[in-house]
Amino acid sequence: MSTTPLPGIGVQYDLTTRERRHLSVIAHRDGTRTVNVYRTDDPDACAQSLRLTEPETASLIDALAPSHHSPNLLSTTDLGLVAERIELSSVSHWNGRVLGETRMRTETGASIVAVLRRAQAIPSPTPDFRLAGGDILIVIGTREGVETAATILGRQ
Repeated sequence: MSTTPLPGIGVQYDLTTRERRHLSVIAHRDGTRTVNVYRTDDPDACAQSLRLTEPETASLIDALAPSHHSPNLLSTTDLGLVAERIELSSVSHWNGRVLGETRMRTETGASIVAVLRRAQAIPSPTPDFRLAGGDILIVIGTREGVETAATILGRQ
């Protein structure tokens, strides 16, 4: 990645991907960003340009770098913990079974702290909570514990 100051405008960041695609982001002084994607046949010709507001930029950062966090949120990584979203497949062994049967905390040390189902969030699901394919489980624990949880939940 290279950085180029743009006096009176901001800073331009240029990146060439592993697939030899040229991207640039202009960080404007007013907090907005412009994301540019250049043509493969002419790396100096911009194929697409997208202007993002400051809130849109923050949302994109959260999507691209999940470890990025708001200072108002607990930083689990500072504590040696990670939080992951794990989707339960419709063909999972656990589809239709109750959460307690997974023995998640006993087997992995990780905790399922919430379940996202369609447009509903279920915080602190109890052991008798019935899992369903498509559920997104919010799992917190050590990196190893969460990875083991993902393996267990992926069992078919």
